[in-house]
Order: sequence, then structure tokens, then C-alpha cells
Amino acid sequence: MSLEQIAPTGPAILVVEDEDALATLINYNLGKEGYRVSLCADGEEALIIIDEKQPDIILLDWMLPTVSGIEVCRRLRQRAETRNIPIIMLTARGEESDRIRGLDTGADDYVVKPFSMSELSARVRAVLRRIRPGLAEDSVRHGDITIDRVAHRVKRGEAEIRLGPTEFRLLDHLMQHPGRVFSREQLLDAVWGQDVYVETRTVDVHIGRLRRALNGGGDGDPIRTVRSAGYALDA
Repeated sequence: MSLEQIAPTGPAILVVEDEDALATLINYNLGKEGYRVSLCADGEEALIIIDEKQPDIILLDWMLPTVSGIEVCRRLRQRAETRNIPIIMLTARGEESDRIRGLDTGADDYVVKPFSMSELSARVRAVLRRIRPGLAEDSVRHGDITIDRVAHRVKRGEAEIRLGPTEFRLLDHLMQHPGRVFSREQLLDAVWGQDVYVETRTVDVHIGRLRRALNGGGDGDPIRTVRSAGYALDA
């Protein structure tokens, strides 16, 4: 099976956890569910990673080296560009006062260690449904385009659109962030993955294929090209 067929297509999760065994377990289980998981082990590194590329949701351990999880959460909530990233705190601190402090700092949910992977997965889905519903829904609609992630089908109006796996992931990513302009490098990271080397020109080729498929019925082109910047999905 090729990398193109097995690359995860779900929301991007940053796991900030300094217990290697637990981080590996979370990575394996959430990766199996299709999430694009990134790992880091301290708060300072987490802030740098988030500055470079914002995840869709953060799993954040309370007790971390360099900068604590509660401080990372506080800093993220102070900045306009990161204020709305969903955050789930992971901690061994189960007292009510600690839970209240975490939520007051801006965490969206709180999971006490030890926890089961099924509980964590359910919490992630619940937070995404509540805060970023477009990332959690099995079927998403934008304008006259509907994408069904379970059946792997796309419709424009009543017409079914046939897409290859890469075009499907491109459209899914653009539909998660309608109107937002993505550079070719950002699309490469989101659709092909950070560990796969692909030339940026490849993005243009697949955008062209996606456009031809979506516009085959003579409808308007929903993909906007922004010169020297990248691509966006408009209404």
C-alpha cells in the first residue's frame, strides 16, 4: 500500500507529554483513528511548534519541563491567533481545585491519569464536536459541495464527484478552513505529511485535478488562487 493511501486525513493533534510510554501509546491509538499526531515533551518546545504550525487540538500535560502545561495554556489563551485552539489537559492532579484552575486558565476539558485510550478518544471527539464541528462531523457541507468522510464520497449539488485519495484529502482540508489561504508548503504538510518529501509543484498538479473534477458540470470554480501565497476555498 502506498503512502498516499495510508496517510492520515483527520484533525492535527499536538500531544505535549513528557512520559515517553504514555506519549507513544497516545500516538499509536489516535493515529489508528486517522488523526495526524505530533509529539513533543516540554512546554517551551510546544510553544515554538504552535507558533510554526497551529494544530487543530492540543493534548497538554499539566506537569512539564521548562514551562508547565498550565502556563502554556495561559499563554496560548492570551494571544488572538491561538486563543481558540481546543486544549485538553492531561494530569494526575484530580482534586476539584486543580480541575477548576485548569478550566479557568482556558482548558476546554480535563482528563485525569490514569485514563483509558477509549475515554481519551471520546473526549477528543466531544471537544471537536463542540468547538470545531467541521473537524468532527462525518459529513461536511460548504456551499454546494458535500464531503462524506465515512463513505469517501463527494457531491456538488446532486452530482457525484469522483476524486483520487490525494484530491479528496486536499478538498477535506480546505473545507475544514473555508476562506483561509494555505501556502503550498502548508498544504504539503497537511495532506502529504511532514515526513514525506514531495516537491511543492505537486500541489499545483493536484489542485488542477481537483478543480477539473469540481468544475466538470460547468459550475463556478470554488478554489481561489492567491498569487505568491497559495490557495483557498471560497463559497
